[in-house]
Amino acid sequence: MSEIKTPETGPPPPAARGPLDRLFELTARRTTVARELRGGVTTFFAMAYIILLNPIILGGAKDVNQATLSIPQLTTMTALSAAITTVIMGLVGNAPLALAAGLGINAVVAFQAAPVMTWPQAMGLVVIEGVIIVLLALTGVRERIMNSIPLALKHAIAVGIGAFIALVGLYDSGFVTSSKTSPPLSLGTGGRLETWPTLVFGLTLLLMIVLYVRKVPGAILISIVAGTVLAVVIQSYASVPDGGWGVVTPDLPNKVFAAPDFGLLGKVDLFGGFGRAGVITALVVLFTLVLSGFFDAMGTILGISDEAGLTNERGEVPKLGRILSVDGMSAALGGVTSSSANTVFVESAAGVGEGARTGLANMATGALFALTLFLTPLAATVPAQAAAPALVVVGALMMTQVAKVTWDDLEIAIPAFLTIVLMPFTYSITIGIGGGMVSYAIIKLARGKLREVSVWLWPVVILFLLFFAIHPIETWLGVK
Repeated sequence: MSEIKTPETGPPPPAARGPLDRLFELTARRTTVARELRGGVTTFFAMAYIILLNPIILGGAKDVNQATLSIPQLTTMTALSAAITTVIMGLVGNAPLALAAGLGINAVVAFQAAPVMTWPQAMGLVVIEGVIIVLLALTGVRERIMNSIPLALKHAIAVGIGAFIALVGLYDSGFVTSSKTSPPLSLGTGGRLETWPTLVFGLTLLLMIVLYVRKVPGAILISIVAGTVLAVVIQSYASVPDGGWGVVTPDLPNKVFAAPDFGLLGKVDLFGGFGRAGVITALVVLFTLVLSGFFDAMGTILGISDEAGLTNERGEVPKLGRILSVDGMSAALGGVTSSSANTVFVESAAGVGEGARTGLANMATGALFALTLFLTPLAATVPAQAAAPALVVVGALMMTQVAKVTWDDLEIAIPAFLTIVLMPFTYSITIGIGGGMVSYAIIKLARGKLREVSVWLWPVVILFLLFFAIHPIETWLGVK
């Protein structure tokens, strides 16, 4: 009998040889322990900024009683919840998807929830959000919605995320800056690259490109380390203005170890926000949290899984139910730790670009987050200019999936285009998905092809229409 082969996988892989292989399916996914660990370390460095940025966002806001959260405590809780949820995702979902406090979601908590209720009450809404997302996952609703998205739009989501994370990298590094005057985005400072940090970014990016195209193992990680060393040297000997590096300044720390502060753990008032802010106001905040958490993670999971080659011929993700359940549980844990809702991080794509294909990569990422509980000063050394080039390179790799979209069919081309461009243009994965889903359904409706739209997609379209009209609705209900 001849050997069975499939176009997607080639010859069947040899039998698993060890406990790690059996647990994480390393042979089946054609990867190695070294590659997974390298990918996990790369993902950590690409997203380590959240340990510093999340406390700045949450710690800079005041609740209805003008109370603020402790920065050291927020730093500890951000690292703790990221470590726990990332490891659980690796063990349960076996996917190279790291989790931490979601940007955008933490802004909703800080600037929409906290001003109308106390911090424990705001975190209570985050816990409820996570529970709702878990229930949607356990009942299969969330998986059915994800599987109802047309394959071409799934590819478009991956492409859009590629453009989005590239912009994130360019912007966080200072290579691209914003302005209230025309043009809204420009190169460096006033259209010129004239600072030491942008030099570090440029040299790190060039090094990463050269090493990657030459297929040097660990190209992304090597470049991040080299960029960090260069940044530390420049910071030591050159004159860089305060704030010139962004959130993280590459100073050599005075001490390596720092004791974690777990004071915020369990500071949750589950339902008090409904009484303090009013039922309608609390429900509007909860709706925003659920929608953002649901679709941001959905787009990231689809995009990164597609890039990692983990999807089947229909664009479906293996063990999706488990992955979605862990994502919801992680959001709830973010509320329990007062670090805001955790979600799958798009920077996981950096680890995938380094070769990560299984949950073993998460063990490395989670372990490093756990170490930062005690090594916060050392983790604060890697600037965005050294880590952001990974997002640009991986963004370029994800953009190659644009060839999988049928561009000569306007019924799919226009929704795909809106999905792709709205993500970077609005700085939101959720809005990109919403624009694509709504336009796809409306085009099919206009062409009399309702049967081509899955029944599971219509509730999504309605929710997004409500989301886009949320401010007029709030005004009508008297919330604002």
